[in-house]
Amino acid sequence: MNLNHLKYVYFIGIGGIGMSALARYFKTKGAKVVGYDKTATVLTDKLSSEGIEIHFEENVNLIGSPDLIIYTPAIPKENLELEYCFNNNLNILKRAEALGLLSNGLPSVAIAGTHGKTSVTTLLSHLYKNSKIEVNAFLGGISANYNTNLLVSDNAEIQVVEADEYDRSFLKLNPTYAAITSVDADHLDIYGDGSHLVEGYKEFAKLATKQLFVKKEIESTINIPGAITYALKDTTADYFAENIKIENGSYHFYLCTPNKNIKNLKLGIPGWHNVENAVLASAIFLQTGGNSETLKNGLANFKGVKRRFEKHFESAKKVYIDDYAHHPTEINALVTSVKELYPNDEIVGFFQPHLFTRTRDFAEGFAASLSLLNELVLVPIYPAREKPIEGINSEWLLNKVNGPKKYLLQPSSLPLYAVVSPCRVVLTIGAGDIDKTIEPIKNKLIETCN
Repeated sequence: MNLNHLKYVYFIGIGGIGMSALARYFKTKGAKVVGYDKTATVLTDKLSSEGIEIHFEENVNLIGSPDLIIYTPAIPKENLELEYCFNNNLNILKRAEALGLLSNGLPSVAIAGTHGKTSVTTLLSHLYKNSKIEVNAFLGGISANYNTNLLVSDNAEIQVVEADEYDRSFLKLNPTYAAITSVDADHLDIYGDGSHLVEGYKEFAKLATKQLFVKKEIESTINIPGAITYALKDTTADYFAENIKIENGSYHFYLCTPNKNIKNLKLGIPGWHNVENAVLASAIFLQTGGNSETLKNGLANFKGVKRRFEKHFESAKKVYIDDYAHHPTEINALVTSVKELYPNDEIVGFFQPHLFTRTRDFAEGFAASLSLLNELVLVPIYPAREKPIEGINSEWLLNKVNGPKKYLLQPSSLPLYAVVSPCRVVLTIGAGDIDKTIEPIKNKLIETCN
């Protein structure tokens, strides 16, 4: 199926970050784009302003006769619109299936992993864009450089996609190059346990028709001969960083490659984990036609991904950073990086757990990572696609956290608490709708803490 000449595309779950990138793509190709989602968000508001029709009630009469329906597996199977499309044998694809078809005839890079895939995908796409290599990119976050999750060119030479492991969606892709950043257990509601998740990643790894890139510490787990390895500091990897220094909040390092060392690189965003992400993005970039000079420029002027270590306010009194972290490993990396940048300041974290199942399955890990904070505020769990699980709530999680300063609050209370907390550094953390508190917190800090 050629997806580039469709006249009408309908989306079920259009407000998802990956779905919205596809919606924008078809809009740029001249198609009429209409979609359903459960609730209005900042992102759906933006899509509407771009001329995409969106409604928020399940109404089969609004579907019409599209050439193609695209849905996200996060939509419940009992959704009335989804049931209607399947019962009437309409032309329907999962999001990943559509992405896979769009890569036909074009070299593609698919980035997978429990952590880091959005940052790597966005950085790699920026490196191509910065070097004048024409690229189509479907991002799992909003690029701060381009204020969008879609980069598209009529003369694209390569396509970059984020490969989502949820519902095994990444197995629908057709990558020329594939990368795996991590295989930590997640989405156990789908996979059952960590070993089945790893098996899914192994299947994904075999899809790469030309080259696989794997983090050195999971090389033996994935076990694909000929994979190119990368690491933060492990000198046995094919690509790694050395001479890492922090100067004025920026990370400077050398990139060691199989052929040479590229010296004096500067990364425009903070965090040790982002240096590691930069090593991977740089390795793929250099292996697919990029050169060291454009690499230097691209790393230095990369502004990051919105909601990934995004600083919103800083004064002598307060610092406010927002991050999408929703897994214990990600929270640990976030707090560790913040402590390194602000070693003399205490940190209060406002965390919104994402999904009842994830909270239940990784409660001990969440408790350990959240205990790194000087002060913790939990807000109610964001359910997304899930029904409540008896006994699993934020109070239950809070009781597992070690620390004398830990509280439960509603999101509406966060702006004032950000001001009155004795901690200088304020973090909002989570993948749900805690992003709705960003502007109120920021405005309150501007009003009182400049």
